[in-house]
Amino acid sequence: MSLSIDVFNTGYLPINGGPGWDPEPATWPASTATLISGQREAILVDALMTLDEGMRLAAWIGATGKSLTSIVITHGHGDHFFGAGPVLRAFPDARLLALNTTVIEEARFNLGPEVQQNWIGWFGDRFDREPALPQLVESDTLTVDGHPVRLVEVGGADGVLNTVVHIPESDTVCSGDAVYNNIHMWLWNSTPASRRTWLATIDKIADLRPATIIAGHKDPGAPDDEAERQLTQSRSYIEAFDRAVAKLSSAQEVIDEMTGLFPGYGNPYTLFVAAYSQYQN
Repeated sequence: MSLSIDVFNTGYLPINGGPGWDPEPATWPASTATLISGQREAILVDALMTLDEGMRLAAWIGATGKSLTSIVITHGHGDHFFGAGPVLRAFPDARLLALNTTVIEEARFNLGPEVQQNWIGWFGDRFDREPALPQLVESDTLTVDGHPVRLVEVGGADGVLNTVVHIPESDTVCSGDAVYNNIHMWLWNSTPASRRTWLATIDKIADLRPATIIAGHKDPGAPDDEAERQLTQSRSYIEAFDRAVAKLSSAQEVIDEMTGLFPGYGNPYTLFVAAYSQYQN
């Protein structure tokens, strides 16, 4: 029996947009958690943000009847592991895992008081203030009912080191936040150097030659999970943002330019915070 791949998509979650945002409400980008399952076992990739999402995720996995062995975290941002608590309580034998110590340290950093204030500003009391931290995985290859699932370090993306989960038998990659699908990309506080790093990370994912990419942030109405389309659009988006910031004199001009180039992309709040972060000084 080959592995099956099922995707839980949160849709857009209302958040506090903060000063300057109009219209209300702002939203958090639609996020995914991916269940890789065989006949008996399953691995979850990423665990979302809020306690409510975590409870819905646990119920969704429970309905499959599969035994969850692991939750793999692609990177240390809170919206990929703060929701793990309800899942771990529902599946107490499952382990929360990360590929390397850098991802674990970033997760720990997201629990620090300064970063926690950002999460509180957006989500209030809807998330676990003391979530479990991932532990270091013993190998870069896990198995699901004997089928290999690879963990691959690909480099920096939205400000931190990202790893991806590669399912070789189906040429599928769960990309975390390294690739987006029809959603404005998280370029908050990015720099020309960090954007070049992100482009190099996309190239490393392309080197895996996936046919399918499950993006960590995916618009629920995105047409497909076709890898080449998402790789191309993610490259194009970063390059266009880089050019816009270099040539334009205000955040609103950048927003107007990017909205014109990428009409219909989800979560304009992401573009708002990204653009204004470039003109803070």
